[in-house]
Amino acid sequence: MDYNVAVGIEEEFHIVDLATRALVPRAGEVLERLSGGRYAAEMQRSVVETNTLPWLYLADLRKDLTELRARLIEAARPLGLAPVAAGTAPLTDPDAYAFTEGERYGFLRDRYQLLAWQQMVCSMQVHADVADRDLAVAVAQRVQPYLPVFLALSVSSPYWMGRDSGYLSSRTMAWQRWPTAGPAGPFANAAEYDQAVADLVRAGAMLDAGMIYFDVRPSAHVPTVELRVCDATPLIEDVILIAALFRALVIKECAAAAAGEPLPPVRPALARAAAWRAARYGLEGDIVTVLDPVPVPARERVESLLEELRPILVALGDWPTVRELADAAFARGSSAARQRAAYAERGELADVVDQLVAETASCLGMP
Repeated sequence: MDYNVAVGIEEEFHIVDLATRALVPRAGEVLERLSGGRYAAEMQRSVVETNTLPWLYLADLRKDLTELRARLIEAARPLGLAPVAAGTAPLTDPDAYAFTEGERYGFLRDRYQLLAWQQMVCSMQVHADVADRDLAVAVAQRVQPYLPVFLALSVSSPYWMGRDSGYLSSRTMAWQRWPTAGPAGPFANAAEYDQAVADLVRAGAMLDAGMIYFDVRPSAHVPTVELRVCDATPLIEDVILIAALFRALVIKECAAAAAGEPLPPVRPALARAAAWRAARYGLEGDIVTVLDPVPVPARERVESLLEELRPILVALGDWPTVRELADAAFARGSSAARQRAAYAERGELADVVDQLVAETASCLGMP
């Protein structure tokens, strides 16, 4: 079993006005104050993306994440702005939506219309090294049964356009409307996967391979398997927990593929139902998987995954950290649950935004 697998993170951040707490299309002003090539614009002019380097050790990954957030916060604060790591921003005016300039985003605007206008969402992607593309395609399918667990750990978007959506991840429900989003497969190898991508491009469903929004995919630009189901997550502790579990799962499934173990069954309808249930109920509810459609408390499914991956986490030296992070996540509950608790105190969404701003900066010891 090869444990030499690096992991990296892409985080997306909403930019909010510290005075009004509203989402604002001023990401470009923040980006003008940043350099180094590890910050980027997104389709919405209210979002900034950060990219870590790939790291073998969780401590290094955490340091990189913290430094990227610190620079982003420092760039935004003099402008009266702050970044928020969450699937949605609670105070969002759809009339304030603005697209980033450029051919790519212009294509999305013109082709997808209402769907594109409503994508006022932020996610987190986790990349784990898998250099061989045939293996990456196989692993992307092998991890499918575990995806609801990762979504449940990340849920942070109960509010949609200023009201409670009833979901813990409203971002998931908005995102799944893209024609290339959701579960995919089966693919026997990279050639079949590439043909499917080419067919989707010819069908006009996307501009290029970068617009493949499958739940898990071989990355379009680096030799990794990319986890794409998670909400952006305000606490770095939860980011590290998810990254550690995904890296260990990829190591496990690479070994399973090398041993010739069969792929799990591809059940797209059940996979979508499992994603819906994780988005609806999150860490506080019962979720299902494509291998087990019986609702089980999400925390039990997390514990099952921890035990399944424990030998690998021990071998990596990650087990004590992961166990501590999981216990802490259980104790404080999901971001979505904490947001609802903040709102319940005074009935003010501004309090929810303040909580998210503080949690996004908490890794720096900042208020």
